[in-house]
Amino acid sequence: MMTKKQAGTLVLEILTALLFVAFIFPFYMVVINSAKTSFEITQYPLSFPERLATLFDNVAKIWKNEAVRYPASFLTSVIITTVSLILINLLSAQAAWVLARTKSKLSSAIFFMFVAAMVIPFQIVMFPLLSWFRTVTNITGIPLLRTYLGIILSYIGFGAPLSIFMFHGFIKSIPLELEEAALIDGCKRHEIFYRVIFPILKPIQATVLVLNGIWIWNDFLLPLLVLGKGNSIQTIPLAVSNFAGAFVKQWDLILTAILMAMIPIVIFFLFAQKYIVKGMIAGSIK
Repeated sequence: MMTKKQAGTLVLEILTALLFVAFIFPFYMVVINSAKTSFEITQYPLSFPERLATLFDNVAKIWKNEAVRYPASFLTSVIITTVSLILINLLSAQAAWVLARTKSKLSSAIFFMFVAAMVIPFQIVMFPLLSWFRTVTNITGIPLLRTYLGIILSYIGFGAPLSIFMFHGFIKSIPLELEEAALIDGCKRHEIFYRVIFPILKPIQATVLVLNGIWIWNDFLLPLLVLGKGNSIQTIPLAVSNFAGAFVKQWDLILTAILMAMIPIVIFFLFAQKYIVKGMIAGSIK
């Protein structure tokens, strides 16, 4: 006879296995179907591919497709993701440090405004965002729509609230005596941040980079609104959508392109996961 504790453990293990299958199944479908033709995908979606060489044929078709321009789209995604992550990481850490160390009603109000921004649905602000971009362009002459500047500024704006919230909680756990000692040693205020605080934030920086990196790399709606389709600047999700027409969907090329887009972010996550765990442990201990 099983005890209640053993039965509970067995139920949790079964639920864990079911959740694992549910989460891994879409990835499994993408992997096996990326090595098939479109006919094989529609007829035998769950079967293993007959020829692995089909995968390389699909990759070659995607790479040479002039309408999609996958190499240029890949480079665009790398540029947008990299620049956005660097700026989100740096600016959010600076803002969180100032808000955490400034004890005033104004700083508290600003921090709660960032927290409140986290719960505002993107669909509410997406059309006002486009209108505001057009207004700024008309006033300043600086183009924000269909440009790198516009999409990067958008990601900074939407990624900053959560990043500031995470940095703020971590910075509050750092002893203030470290900054006071650096100030006594002759460090200026900006030197205290870059030489003392910023290196300590490495564990939480990894968490912020991974969370924002996965979101920015896979995002479709914001690039569609800011960059638009048919633009010379397009990200990988926009490029993949070109394989899906109104009447014909090239499932073999769609799934292969998705697999090609997944590989860099999976590798990035695997390299960064140990830092994420360190960040969580450090935050809980402090």
